Amino acid sequence: MYWKLLCSLALFICLGLGGSSFVSAEDVYLAANSPDRTKIVSRLILGKSSNPEDIYDNVWMLIEEDFFDETFNGQDWKRWRHKYDGKLTNMEDAHKAVETMLASLGDRYTRFLDREAFTEEKSQIKAELCGIGVQIGVNKEKKIMVIRPIDGTPASRAGVMPGDLINRIDGKATEGFTVDDAAKLIRGPVDSKVKLTIVRGSKKLAINITRGRIPLRSVQTVEMIQPEVGYIRLSSFISRNTDTEMVDAVKKLSGARAMILDLRDNPGGLLNQAIKVSNLFLDKGYIVSTVDRDGYKTSVRVKGEPICRLPMAVLINKGSASASEITSGALKDNDRAILVGEKTFGKGLVQGINRLDDGSGVNITIARYLTPSDTDINQKGISPDVLVKVSSKDFDDGKGPWWLDEKDNGSERKPSDMKDAQLKKAVELLRGKLATKKGSIALK
Repeated sequence: MYWKLLCSLALFICLGLGGSSFVSAEDVYLAANSPDRTKIVSRLILGKSSNPEDIYDNVWMLIEEDFFDETFNGQDWKRWRHKYDGKLTNMEDAHKAVETMLASLGDRYTRFLDREAFTEEKSQIKAELCGIGVQIGVNKEKKIMVIRPIDGTPASRAGVMPGDLINRIDGKATEGFTVDDAAKLIRGPVDSKVKLTIVRGSKKLAINITRGRIPLRSVQTVEMIQPEVGYIRLSSFISRNTDTEMVDAVKKLSGARAMILDLRDNPGGLLNQAIKVSNLFLDKGYIVSTVDRDGYKTSVRVKGEPICRLPMAVLINKGSASASEITSGALKDNDRAILVGEKTFGKGLVQGINRLDDGSGVNITIARYLTPSDTDINQKGISPDVLVKVSSKDFDDGKGPWWLDEKDNGSERKPSDMKDAQLKKAVELLRGKLATKKGSIALK
């Protein structure tokens, strides 16, 4: 696989919490950064000053109070408190000093976010972005390629098609661009315009597109892929409406006797949504626990009634991280679903998102999380019950995840074609379970 998905021109790795003044504890979440970061909890905006030295000192105090390693990577944390006194003349100086200080902790998940990155996180958590609504990637020739335009968005209405190569953006050549480079140029304020030069086969087209608000959806695909087997692809837990989307998706599978939940390449999202989605399928037990630096453990118990009791398989791979690992771990440890695919990413650390007074932010690792069986999956991942590896040759042969078909550019493949090796195995396992059961199992 030579390209990676970009959702509505903003990377799924740029997930975060934000608000004009504070982040509600109602919105704690977990996310992944390629995928490699997890977040939980929130904090009121710090102080009322945008003085560079105050910004730096606020971050120092946050680390002092919350960082999960009380040895601060084996150093005397107080040495940083006054290291830059009298030397920070502007915000750029403060930001560089903060980055240097955080780097000393040796934790790649504790990091500084500039105003642009933090603003993007706020947009992500609102499940709405400003752009043209297209998924893009880099193909094997390292050219920016359209994976697909999202239905009903400016890109779709303008005639952008899967497989289009983006040659120029507002006249700037995209040669050597990463997907993030292209995204930064394409996204912009609502009602502003962007000009894309598209290469489609032997044709070169200029397409002018007016940017708009792009709603993000967590549920990407819902369909019956076999007469008795329903399928839901959940691409993230980013939307506050993820659980509602899942309820609607399950209702659409009313004729199913078994169900597959696809969490492959799901990088995470809101913690409360991971909990709510897990609750949709569980009737007892625990979902997740967090442990802070003092060893204090907080566990989340299953509550409510499940809406679905169908036999269930969950698809996972190395791109399944954070919130998706919480859900897959909860379903596995409670013996609710069989996990099929490959080991997950293994992101078990917990970060807090903190908004600073100048609009920037800082992510700080404050805890770790455990699955219901008290398993610490950090840097280990969750192993599937049934291992189905997908090699590079399998991808070339179209046996990888159905939406990642390099040859067809994702435009023709469907989950029901049964070429996807991991999905095919899940169907086989579920049909085997159904063969031993009498009658159907109805949705509640």
